[in-house]
Amino acid sequence: MSIINEDERIQILKDLVAIPSVNDHELQVANYLQQLLASHQIESKVLPVTGDRANLVAEIGHGQPVLAISGHMDVVDPGTKTDWDSDPFTLTERQGKLFGRGATDMKGGLAAMVIAMIELAAQGKPEKGTIRLMATMGEEVGELGSKHFLDAGYMKDVDALLIGEPSGWFVAHAHKGSMDIRFTSHGRAAHSSMPEQGFNAIDPLLQLLQDGNHLFREMNQQTNELLGPLTFNTTIIHGGQQVNSIPDKAIAEVNIRTIPESDNAEVTKELKRLVAIQKEDGAQIDMDVYMSQPSRAVQGDSKLADLAAELGKQASGKELKRGGIAPVTDASNLLAGKPQDFPFIIFGPGNNTPHQVNESVPKKMYLQFCDLYQQVFEHYLTD
Repeated sequence: MSIINEDERIQILKDLVAIPSVNDHELQVANYLQQLLASHQIESKVLPVTGDRANLVAEIGHGQPVLAISGHMDVVDPGTKTDWDSDPFTLTERQGKLFGRGATDMKGGLAAMVIAMIELAAQGKPEKGTIRLMATMGEEVGELGSKHFLDAGYMKDVDALLIGEPSGWFVAHAHKGSMDIRFTSHGRAAHSSMPEQGFNAIDPLLQLLQDGNHLFREMNQQTNELLGPLTFNTTIIHGGQQVNSIPDKAIAEVNIRTIPESDNAEVTKELKRLVAIQKEDGAQIDMDVYMSQPSRAVQGDSKLADLAAELGKQASGKELKRGGIAPVTDASNLLAGKPQDFPFIIFGPGNNTPHQVNESVPKKMYLQFCDLYQQVFEHYLTD
């Protein structure tokens, strides 16, 4: 018999969504989870990182094997709130879905994992092994929280890892890498009627971006069986102050989703080569790789993946496919140094609405994962 009923499970998610942890304020989420766990006699530690930002770690059971479960506490900005059909920080039910920022990415998965731990602990489980929750800050921008967990040694004794990102009824064991790069082009200002007296900072920047598109889009033939091709996109661009002045500075930022066949190091090398070509023509362009997380891919037939697929089939009534996903996860850091046969999956409640207006999670799926996680965790440690 569950000690947290359906209404209480919804309320926990509602409480989490109500904390506006938009790329910050994860400490408030960590404090809430610590109090919730403590009310069920589970000890946890809040691990400060900086300012109002912190990780949280909690364990039940003891000894080996250690199953690590992880979810992030931050969310992305909701955008213009009036574009939403309801307050993004008030969990609202409509047509069988629970709407709110973070409902699917990924406070739904985080809440379900915590509830599963509470339910298992109340039953005196796991009888063998340890379940270690690592709730992270800063996943949406740079995966800083998972880096702190890695550096502090929390993955050293871990035998398997489950990240509760919103896969839905799909078991992922691979994801693309991600790079954020800023290019700053320096020119010389002049009156637009006398451009020869200046140097237009926009021109070489546009050429660089065009060269990047040509290299990584048109000429890129490499693809990964699970992840598909690398993607290259310019997402921010600024240049100039007024229309009749030659701009002395222009900035562009690009996001690149990498694959093992075209990894972060190779992409960096190629972009430096393109920058050097522009410099040969007199341009001065600085390149700053300010975020770089590698892709991760492990074998898809581990015991953990098999359990998730089988128990997920029982819950959903359909066969669960396996493979890779495009978004980067905290596994970029947490799997550092682990072999390719390391048991790792991405498996959590959700749909295709992350980062969107009217983000939602199917209510039934969220509640199913609260129970499904219990089964996956227990069977992995005891079977």
